[in-house]
Amino acid sequence: MTARATACVLCECNCGITVTLTERSLSSIRGDKAHPASQGYTCEKALRLDLYQNGPHRLTSPLKRLPDGTFAEIGWDTAIAEIADRLRGIQERHGGDKIFFYGGGGQGNHLGAANALAFRKALGARYHSNALAQEKLGEIWVDAQLYGGHTKGDFEHAEVVLFLGKNPWQSHSFPRARPVLREISADPHRTMIVVDPRISDTAKLADVHLRVKPGRDAWLMAALVATLVQEDLVDAAFLAARTHGYEQVRAAFADIDIAACAQTCGVDEDLIRGTARRIAAAESVATYEDLGIQHGPHSTLVSYLNKLVWILTGNFGRLGTMYLHSSLSPLVNERPPGTPRQRRHRLAGVAALGPTLAKGIAAGLGLATRVAARATEAGARGVLSGLAPLAARTIRSSGYAGSSARHTPVTGARIIGGLVPCNSIADEILTDHPDRFRALWVDSANPAHSLADSTRFREAMRAVDLAVVVDVALTETARLADYVLPAASQYEKVEATFFNFEFPENVFHLRKPLLSPLPGTLPEPEIYARLVRRLGAVDETTLRRLRVAARAGRDTYAATLLATVAARPKLGAVAPFLLYETLGETLPPELRGAAVLWGASQLCAMSHPTGVARAGFRGEGLAAGNALFDAMLASDTGIVFTRDTWDEVWQYVRRPDGRFTIAISDLLPQIAELHNVRSEWTTEEYPLVLSAGERRAFTANTIIRDPGWRRRDRDGRLRVSPHDARRLGLSDGDTARLTTRGGAAMVTVEVSDTMQAGHVSLPNGMGTDFTAPDGTTTAAGTAPNSLTTVDWKDTFAGTPWHKHIPARLERVG
Repeated sequence: MTARATACVLCECNCGITVTLTERSLSSIRGDKAHPASQGYTCEKALRLDLYQNGPHRLTSPLKRLPDGTFAEIGWDTAIAEIADRLRGIQERHGGDKIFFYGGGGQGNHLGAANALAFRKALGARYHSNALAQEKLGEIWVDAQLYGGHTKGDFEHAEVVLFLGKNPWQSHSFPRARPVLREISADPHRTMIVVDPRISDTAKLADVHLRVKPGRDAWLMAALVATLVQEDLVDAAFLAARTHGYEQVRAAFADIDIAACAQTCGVDEDLIRGTARRIAAAESVATYEDLGIQHGPHSTLVSYLNKLVWILTGNFGRLGTMYLHSSLSPLVNERPPGTPRQRRHRLAGVAALGPTLAKGIAAGLGLATRVAARATEAGARGVLSGLAPLAARTIRSSGYAGSSARHTPVTGARIIGGLVPCNSIADEILTDHPDRFRALWVDSANPAHSLADSTRFREAMRAVDLAVVVDVALTETARLADYVLPAASQYEKVEATFFNFEFPENVFHLRKPLLSPLPGTLPEPEIYARLVRRLGAVDETTLRRLRVAARAGRDTYAATLLATVAARPKLGAVAPFLLYETLGETLPPELRGAAVLWGASQLCAMSHPTGVARAGFRGEGLAAGNALFDAMLASDTGIVFTRDTWDEVWQYVRRPDGRFTIAISDLLPQIAELHNVRSEWTTEEYPLVLSAGERRAFTANTIIRDPGWRRRDRDGRLRVSPHDARRLGLSDGDTARLTTRGGAAMVTVEVSDTMQAGHVSLPNGMGTDFTAPDGTTTAAGTAPNSLTTVDWKDTFAGTPWHKHIPARLERVG
């Protein structure tokens, strides 16, 4: 037995692991010390991954729903033909934009989503969503307004760290989270600040715990920012040199009543002021916001206030502070703010990537640059457009971004980052509106369990003309589908994640398959290729020409590909399929699904030439991108794909003058109105606040369906404060009825001094059912979204209030 390198797929960190195989079992799992990001660290959850890989949950044949509601196994050829033909019929009758896509990727299953782009484009589908839309839309929008990219913090070196609604001891989200937290906690010169109504595992380590009342984070953060402004604790030099709009910000916070905010949020005013002063005095500060505030009231505003804390104190672009970073592939597609005319003006002076790529190919082929550029520029633009969102950031900065729909067709919900808000999906279907979604495609996701008001979403699934699910198991969502297509597991195919967020060294890991696909299953790239073939999106003559060119070498292939797309621009929309079908045939068969990464590698090398070169990938024309692609294919562990320096971090600010735009006109007026804004949503009928989805030691995302992996808290107990337990006559282990406007559930109680009075909490990852080999079915714990509702959501971004649901609790028996 030999250890093989791969990565964990349970959270965004995707820590490197080594796996020892015993036949098809992952018999021993350890951290991969050679991995450049995680460096041998992994948490206990990764050790249970064999329960994802193996077990009775695995599907091994396509399934078709029969008229009586049962499923029948069918062959792949039949499934592909019937599904493609039915989708084509919906496209012809109602338009491709009535076909809605959800999911694609999971925590580390992103190559399938990349290859699905061609299928979506072939159908003319415009609308899609995924888990980011029920978590991060507000933050994504704020980031776009401020500086146009995604920020993270250098927690390893920060003097002060602020975790806002974040418990990284359990939810991680940055490399080596637990060792870093221990180091901060043990260092008397460093300070850890935690904003959380609970005494979380991270709060127990904190120097300062701002124990805010549930849902009152906006008042706390406004008080912190107001203290910085009113006591003149801001970094004036940084603001003058690096930002626009401080005068508007200063005016908005000058008259904030800090004492009143403190009273509303339930945190002592002196503690708030002292915390602001500690942040202002530190040499370096890094912050992290997460679902604790992003799934609660005023989440978009709180994201803005959080970012003002570190911006006003100048904590960007230095060791231990916040940073923007390179991307192999951006996760969202957000246009720069402003009117179309303003955007065109800002982009006018930026060199277009199409000509740049064309010139690079011309140089690599030794051709005259001007002639080659004219011949291939149109093809380059088409290929880049077809690789969106792989090319989203690069196309956008080059002026090639098309204007995507900004609101949903039925409810008019704001689309942020190209994503439809999850709480609006069911309402886009359950209507007689002519523009309602008619088909639903779900890939590597379980929205019937994970989205708010699961009952209503299930009703929506039954209402569409066609529902198809791609997954490894017969999930709660798959059971409602007309067809279920069984995917190979994440360890049976080449896969990767685009959660590449680090600086100054950013890491990408192409995971090689540890096992061959389970008989009857297919990797998603092959599933989507078969569907595109059935749709007849590309003729065989074109594919044959590109295959011949691919065998002749990548320079010849690139020139042929771009010339082909220049002659037939519509082919650019299916660029991932072209790469899979042609360049993919030159790769080892088990790596064919990674062919799309050749395009991503070329985009990365063109977008970040200095960082890519410093990481060791150099050369003219296509050489640097080819070298990067080859390194991905060759390495079994992660590779550094860009290596930057701190004085270069400002190159990632997407503004013509390289400054932050800190006065957000949509949000600043809300500051002055905070004293008039509602801060309480509980009622006499529902006097408690339920947080649905707490991260605990033995909870994770639901891809591990076997509840046997949980060594503790197998039933996912409802945590209740001692005060509320005494009031209700409850003790540890008692059964109680938990009721919200969304539904009711029987829960087992855990009395915990980590909870405030009036606040109760259920864990994430519970409530999925599991059929054991003996045929018995169990469902451990409460499915949180049997209790949530779609109307409790952020008024701006539409993100749900999973962490703030009015509820009541009653003793049973």
